Amino acid sequence: MLKTRVITAIVLLALLLPELFAASPWPFAWVTVLMMGAAGWEWSRLNGLKGSGALAGGLVLALACTWTLLLAGLAAPPAWAWWLAGGVWVLGGAAALRAGPGGWPLIAPGLRMALGAALLWGAWLAIVQAKVHGINFILSVFCLVWAADIGAYFGGKALGRRKLAPAISPGKSWEGVWSGLVAVLLLALLWTQVIDLRLGVDSASLYTLLVQRHGWPVALLALVFLSAMSVVGDLFESLVKRAVGAKDSSGLLPGHGGVLDRIDALLPVFPLALALISL
Repeated sequence: MLKTRVITAIVLLALLLPELFAASPWPFAWVTVLMMGAAGWEWSRLNGLKGSGALAGGLVLALACTWTLLLAGLAAPPAWAWWLAGGVWVLGGAAALRAGPGGWPLIAPGLRMALGAALLWGAWLAIVQAKVHGINFILSVFCLVWAADIGAYFGGKALGRRKLAPAISPGKSWEGVWSGLVAVLLLALLWTQVIDLRLGVDSASLYTLLVQRHGWPVALLALVFLSAMSVVGDLFESLVKRAVGAKDSSGLLPGHGGVLDRIDALLPVFPLALALISL
């Protein structure tokens, strides 16, 4: 299992890193269209579509992303679009987690499909715009989510006692959440004091922009909020999978599950990060 995970990770890095570090945002934008098409296919399968129906769901989402690029190019949407997407994640995520896995199937299938497509499209748009901001900026957002996840994993294994959401994801604990938050705050300190100041980065990081625009107290609160929302994204996908009895969103990524399994925590964080720096 570990060998399979490592091989898959190496292949993914070989495919994605050249586009991520390219000077132009366009290669990365087109690669993420394919990624979102796969995620749309997985979302369709998790919500009852099978075979050609699920393929059509993924194709529609990929075409929506393609149409956006062809129509608007890389022009930035208005700031209210990020706040709207973030508001849906905050309010909708809270409602979904409160209802639990049993509440998800009660929502009309068409509404579930539309909601997932809208959330995936909005997250894709935010990821593309983060790349437009610069390599250092998008990496800082990626690393925030990864630090929260890694810190939660090791902190939960070492200290985990109180379950966070046993009906949704029994392995997660409150101690893991706090450990992930500490990891994010330490990362922010490293990025603002070392990476942004001493390395020849192409753009300011999320952390530096938050501090410059809001000061350290508000920036720290913003990072706590973003860390919490990464957990919400993770729990939301776990809720949907548990509602339909699925272990992974798919088997597209051997050893890792599916695309949604790898990007779930990123989905709310990118729109909200852009919303916070737009103030």
